[in-house]
Amino acid sequence: MSKFYPLTVAKVKHETRDAIAVTFEVPPDLKDTFAYRQGQHLTLRAMIEGEDVRRSYSICSAVQDDLLRVAIKRTPGGMFSSWANESLQPGATLDVMPPMGHFNVPLDAASERHYLAFAAGSGITPILSIIKTTLQAEPKSRFTLVYGNRASSTVIFRDELTDLKDQYMDRLRLVYVMSREQQDIELFNGRITEEKCGQFLQRWIDIRDIDVAFICGPEDMMHGVSRSLQAAGLAKEKIRIELFAASIPKHEHKPRQIEAGARHQTEVTVIMDGNAASFTMDKDKESLLDAGLRAGIDMRYSCKGGVCSTCRCKVLEGEVEMDVNYALEDYEVARGFVLSCQSFPVTDKVIVDFDIAE
Repeated sequence: MSKFYPLTVAKVKHETRDAIAVTFEVPPDLKDTFAYRQGQHLTLRAMIEGEDVRRSYSICSAVQDDLLRVAIKRTPGGMFSSWANESLQPGATLDVMPPMGHFNVPLDAASERHYLAFAAGSGITPILSIIKTTLQAEPKSRFTLVYGNRASSTVIFRDELTDLKDQYMDRLRLVYVMSREQQDIELFNGRITEEKCGQFLQRWIDIRDIDVAFICGPEDMMHGVSRSLQAAGLAKEKIRIELFAASIPKHEHKPRQIEAGARHQTEVTVIMDGNAASFTMDKDKESLLDAGLRAGIDMRYSCKGGVCSTCRCKVLEGEVEMDVNYALEDYEVARGFVLSCQSFPVTDKVIVDFDIAE
C-alpha cells in the first residue's frame, strides 16, 4: 500500500474556473491494484519546483465506470492544486498510490435504503462517486443530495448531476443551496449550517426515512450538519463524514513535560511492505512520521494534518498519543490504529505496523 505507481494522465477537463477532473490510464496489470470502493481517495505525488509534494484527492467516478478519475480544486496558496490546474495536461505522468479510505458503506443489490448526503464545494467529489455507484448497485435504493455552493458558476459536476437526475428521476432528489446567488425558495439560500440542516429536516427531509447519511465539506459545516442530524434522531453510527485537509486549521503540537529521571528517547520499529526498520527518536518533539522520514524510511503520507488516513498504522507495542484525528473511526482507535503524522511516543519502545489493513 505504501508504493507509488506512475500513471499517465489520459484526460484533463475543466469543470469550473478553479476545478479540474483528471482521468488516469490504468494499465491492465494494475487494474486490481487500483480497484476501488465508492468514496475512496488517491494520494498523488509530483516534483514541483524541486519539492516532493503529495496530496490526496477523492475519486469521483463510479465503481462500475471502469474509470479512475479525481477532481482537483484550486485552493488559495495550494502548491499542488495550483500547479495541477495551471499545468497538468494529458500525457503527463503522476505518481499515484493505490486507493484508500473508508467513506462508504457496503452495498447490496437486494437493499432498499434511503441515503442522504450534504456536500459543499469540492466535497461533492466523493459524494458523486457514492451516488453513482449506489444507484447502479442498489436498484431499489434512493438518494437525497443537498449541495452547497457560492453560485451556479462554482458548481462542480453540474452537468453530470443533471444527467444523473434525469436518469434516476424517481430515485434521486437534488437541491442546490447558494450563498451568493438568490434563489426563489428561501430555504435554498445561504450556507449549509446546523440551523439550515434543521430547517431541511423540518420541511423537506423525514429523518425517520433515512438509513445512512454522508457529509463532506468544510469542518464547521460538517460538524454542524452532524449535530443537527443526531439531534433529529439519526444515530451517530449511521453518519459518515469525510473532511478535506484544506478545510482544517493548522495545528501546532504542544510538548508534554517529561518526568525527571525518565528516558528522553524512544526506540521505534516500523513494519511496512513486509520489512522492519528501526530508529531512535526524542520523545514528544516530533511525530513518528517526521522522525521516520528523517531517519530515511520512505513512510507513506499525504496531508500531515490527520485528515486523509494515508499514514494510518497499528501500534503493536508501546503507547503513543495522537494530537488530532479527523480520519479514524472510534472502533479503529479502539483496536490500536493511529495516524503516524499525529502520533508522539509516550513509552521507551514503540512498534507500529503499516501493513495491517483490518
